[in-house]
Amino acid sequence: MRGYVALAGLFCLIGTSVGFLVNGPAHASCKATWTFGKSCDTILSSLLSQVQAWSGPDNCRSGPTNEKCLYVLKSNSGGVLKLTHETPLKHYIDDITFTLTDGDMTPSGGQCTVKGMSRAETWYAVLDYGTNYCNMYNLLEGSQLTQLAGYTETTSDAICTQHSSANCTRY
Repeated sequence: MRGYVALAGLFCLIGTSVGFLVNGPAHASCKATWTFGKSCDTILSSLLSQVQAWSGPDNCRSGPTNEKCLYVLKSNSGGVLKLTHETPLKHYIDDITFTLTDGDMTPSGGQCTVKGMSRAETWYAVLDYGTNYCNMYNLLEGSQLTQLAGYTETTSDAICTQHSSANCTRY
């Protein structure tokens, strides 16, 4: 019985230490919110085109660590876009969800708020070098949505693993 108590205590200590070191989610993941000065139809169309463009392995070959590839569309219904992204080197799978909500109309035709979530499927993933953030950001940047008027982003290390040190040119 003492062995089980000691083992449970060790797991709690390790979990607390990892949470302290990471200073963010206990599992490799990222939540972020973006706004755009365009309608959600425009944003969705751009995201879908970018997912299609980066669906195969071709773009993986443009650099030794380029992960702007291997996206798979799982579903698109009612303003919710579900995808996966596979890392080309280790073949880890991350689940991605974008939820799009139309907001107030602007002179440029509308406003769209996008809530994004990316989460590693690997149960033991803790640190990810910002990969889950980059899974989403790269699609936005690749489709030039980050260049739109009214573009804003909200996230932090507390809800997005290693966001502040993410290198999206690599991941």
